Amino acid sequence: MDSVIVNRTEIVRGSKNEIESLKEAFLNGQNVKESSRNLYNRTLRQFFLWVGRTQKALSDLNRVDILEYKGYLENELKLSPLTVGSYIVALRKFYEWTEAEKLYPNIAKGIKTPPRSQTFEKGFLSDTKSRELLSHFEGVSLRDYAIVNLMLRTGLRTIEVARATVGDICFMGEQRVLKVWGKGKTEGEKGKGFNFVVLTDKSYLPIRNYLEAVRKGAKSGEPLFTSTSHQNSGQQLTTRTISGICKDGLKAIGLDGKEYTAHSLRHTTASSLLEHGRNLIEVQHVLRHSSPTTTQIYTRMKEKEIRLREAPEAALDNAF
Repeated sequence: MDSVIVNRTEIVRGSKNEIESLKEAFLNGQNVKESSRNLYNRTLRQFFLWVGRTQKALSDLNRVDILEYKGYLENELKLSPLTVGSYIVALRKFYEWTEAEKLYPNIAKGIKTPPRSQTFEKGFLSDTKSRELLSHFEGVSLRDYAIVNLMLRTGLRTIEVARATVGDICFMGEQRVLKVWGKGKTEGEKGKGFNFVVLTDKSYLPIRNYLEAVRKGAKSGEPLFTSTSHQNSGQQLTTRTISGICKDGLKAIGLDGKEYTAHSLRHTTASSLLEHGRNLIEVQHVLRHSSPTTTQIYTRMKEKEIRLREAPEAALDNAF
């Protein structure tokens, strides 16, 4: 235990240095991705700040205090249910660890995360609006046109576009594909099995035009799409940049609501496939969902669109 905790008495009293040591020991003991470790670090920092405000020692805290902290996140900081949930999950992990290390009882056990309420659905584009979006980028930016066109035709997420390399474009049999590694994957896992999307000529040719005109001689391991900013020129695009490209284009064609984001392009891929006669399983394969249950959301979206477009109520206009 001495290797983990330098001075348990100081921790109980809440010494700042010892709390940092405690937090560091917890983080080092977590077998998680670096992104999760950073999230735990950030959320626990907020918890310890709150504890400091209460002027309580860690050893004096109980379940009621954890519930009070949850209320503080919701009502005073006014964080979203999703954000509050991430804070509570980190706290549960922390107290599971302290109990295992025989430091403090698990007073966060069973504390529930807030229900996630979806106040709006992501929008998706009609075929007409998709063409309008592509027309907006055509002739303006070979890179941005290639990105938006690829996302509309394959349903790629922003992280998947950002991580794609020139060498990820290859052939499987006689079909050109783009290897995909994204959500839930780390860079070290690349190459250990991969998903893919099929690159039709309409998906691929704008990429080829961009590479030949702007990135002539780009090597296999280089990012497929690179930054043109002064500070990051030639480096991998960030998901934020890709989201900004999509959002700016959507605003330019009049889709400025909060329901229209880069993810709307992925929704558009699914919606358009269903509109043009493909079935749910085929959509699942394109979007690379592990379960058809996830894909069913697009069926419900399409049913709602048809319900609005072909409203049965309109039949009564001719009846009376």
